[in-house]
Amino acid sequence: MNEKKKSGIVMSKQMRKNLVAYSFILPNFLGFAVFTLGPVIFAFILAFLDWDGNNPMQFVGFDNFIKLFTDSRFKAALINTIAYVIGTVPLTLISALALAVVLNQKVKGRNFFRTVSFFPYVASLVAVAAVWNMIFNPASGPINMMLNKLGVAAGNLPGWAADKHWAMITVILFSVWKSMGYYMVIYLAGLQGISGELYEAAGLDGANNWQKFKNITWPMLSPTTFFVVIMLTINSFKVYDQIYMITQGGPGTSTLVLVYHIYNVAFKNWDLGYASAISMVLFLLVLIVTVIQFRGEKKFVNY
Repeated sequence: MNEKKKSGIVMSKQMRKNLVAYSFILPNFLGFAVFTLGPVIFAFILAFLDWDGNNPMQFVGFDNFIKLFTDSRFKAALINTIAYVIGTVPLTLISALALAVVLNQKVKGRNFFRTVSFFPYVASLVAVAAVWNMIFNPASGPINMMLNKLGVAAGNLPGWAADKHWAMITVILFSVWKSMGYYMVIYLAGLQGISGELYEAAGLDGANNWQKFKNITWPMLSPTTFFVVIMLTINSFKVYDQIYMITQGGPGTSTLVLVYHIYNVAFKNWDLGYASAISMVLFLLVLIVTVIQFRGEKKFVNY
């Protein structure tokens, strides 16, 4: 009997501990369920419906997904999104890593340059986009004026955001400049976790700076690089604000991406079912790419 009483007391104490833990989790979970999980589930359901937000919903089966194959704007948005990801991810990674390696050295004004590099990430997107458009203005921007001074003919100067051939490049360059400071900080944290003794030993063996980077820095940063690639890829697939502020999907459909297309379909055309179908395609695309990246990382680690 005593043992049963003791076990009952222990169980009740454990239950009280669990209730305390759940009470801390509950507010955050409720917020997640109401503002994230619920809308995601509703979007899955809405992808099979026809609804304009006003009239009654109608079940249409796979009609919204079939419509994707004949939607030229969706095809353009899909291609542009993939092009944006391919251009943004490696450029941002290389820029952030290069900045981190340089600013991890004992150079004069290191803290100042770290702050300057991080500033675009925390600055107002509206302000920096306005400044960027002024700098890259095809007619009076300082970039084209500088290129003209260097000998580029006026007729051959880039049109940047106003030219369909240069608009995506402009958006990619802006995105790299805007976010590389954030990933630089992540790389700095990874670099400071590498023991200095490894570099001292390599120096004693006669290794130069490139050999130290290739054989010590880069392998030791592989977990950090994996995290950066995953975050960059997901954020690049979800790009919207840069497109909205700089080109609004133009000229034509040259910078139209999936999220901006979803916004137009949902809140300009009020075709919420079709917009949800496009969002499901985006979800599956990000999921597939992320799974491939995780599998590649496991093989790399095992190797």
